[in-house]
Amino acid sequence: MQSAVNLWPLLGVVVIVLGFVLRAHPVLVVVAACFTTGFAAAMPVEALLASLGAAFIKTRNLPLIYLLPLAAIGLLERFGLREHAQTVIAKVRGATAGRILMVYLTVREGAAALGLTSLGGHPNMVRPLVAPMAEGAAENRHPGISDRMRHKVRAMAAATDNVGLFFGEDIFVAFGAIVLMQTILRGEGIEVDPLHIALWGIPTAICAWIIHAWNLRRLDIELRRDMLMAATSAVQAALTDKQPGSPL
Repeated sequence: MQSAVNLWPLLGVVVIVLGFVLRAHPVLVVVAACFTTGFAAAMPVEALLASLGAAFIKTRNLPLIYLLPLAAIGLLERFGLREHAQTVIAKVRGATAGRILMVYLTVREGAAALGLTSLGGHPNMVRPLVAPMAEGAAENRHPGISDRMRHKVRAMAAATDNVGLFFGEDIFVAFGAIVLMQTILRGEGIEVDPLHIALWGIPTAICAWIIHAWNLRRLDIELRRDMLMAATSAVQAALTDKQPGSPL
């Protein structure tokens, strides 16, 4: 007979969600979630403190790992990386915001499927390169796009990175989520090969690519529609100004 699963340790997830919703300090939120999970799992205080100390020692160099690439990217942006990316992509015929993001979606999802999850990301790829290239293509096709559409192009660039990473890494057999699924299924008495779990992630990744590619296609259509509406409004305003009796 299988023993019941203790779900009380999941209260730590609730603490994290509430902490970020209330905009509390991240360190305090994580520590509070750790203590909540530990007490819910009936961990001794000594073991809980030891786990916190061990985790701190293992990750104390983590800020340096993140700060060094961000400093390099900041220097590149300071010397015109974004402007050069927009200039280069403006010279490519047939380039649109949606097509550029489709290419990045393919590369990001394929790289994640091979375990190269660090090949991309918002701070080191989307902000300095992908978003400016998509924005430059949109500006080249539709000069003077509205701020609303400009921000939407940037948001779609960030979403493309998320979709490619999330569904691509589920194909990589050594990904942590696959190991977690195997562990949970084994606890329920179901033996599953991790390779089979990864293979069943391929249809999901393909569907995700198709759906997001369709959304990117709709982005190009919406950009054209937005420019047509702006041009129509400008013409109507000009005709109104030329009507007899209109105020000067």
